[in-house]
Amino acid sequence: MMRTMMTNEQVAPARVDLRRPDGQPVRVLVVDDESTLADLLSMALRYEGWQVRTAGNGMAALSAARQFQPDAVVLDVMLPDLDGFAVLRRLREVAPTVPVLFLTARDAVEDRVAGLTVGGDDYVTKPFSLEEVIARLRALLRRSGFAVTARQEAVLTVGDLSLDEDSHEVSRDGQLINLTATEFELLRYLMRNPRRVLSKAQILDRVWNYDFGGQANVVELYISYLRKKIDVGRAPMIHTLRGAGYVLKPAE
Repeated sequence: MMRTMMTNEQVAPARVDLRRPDGQPVRVLVVDDESTLADLLSMALRYEGWQVRTAGNGMAALSAARQFQPDAVVLDVMLPDLDGFAVLRRLREVAPTVPVLFLTARDAVEDRVAGLTVGGDDYVTKPFSLEEVIARLRALLRRSGFAVTARQEAVLTVGDLSLDEDSHEVSRDGQLINLTATEFELLRYLMRNPRRVLSKAQILDRVWNYDFGGQANVVELYISYLRKKIDVGRAPMIHTLRGAGYVLKPAE
């Protein structure tokens, strides 16, 4: 799953918070027998603030759907037991209106037609970008009425560090800090996940929109840039957990 690397002048679009009408997080069921792909999708969807359940085959998907009651389903066509079309037919018996986004490595028009004919709502072929899947899920959720846009505060605050997503102003203890576009996006990701350890792979995929094979050193480089601007001369907020990743937390 290859994606284009973002330059220093590019910034990923700000996240718009979608929630259930009752205010609870959106629930998405991801069904794919490729565990690496399922994990990447889950990571990206959880960053959106959504709850995620995964299943590696058709029967497990049907069981998870009954228990989890998802607001949307990401469903691979090629599964080791039931194919995705058969899963959807059974799913429709218990959840007739839940939006379903098919994933497949097959790009034939007949497959697309078959997926939509059995009740699928949209179709994405592999390889795909995580951002495309999220964008399509957002559209399906809005169209179905299963989720609504929640008001989200523009200013993120962790300890004495604040970041304004609208003005792109960053300050610590009241002192303004100038960041490049990529540094700003990296800090925003860290601040949206305070006290949570984020791996280099997670950071690369979300901040640089890039398949992380062999490129993890760019994360170390930009973490060092941020530290020089955020932490130098102050109690540190950005911490390294060797072998695990990085975490941002209020200074002690």
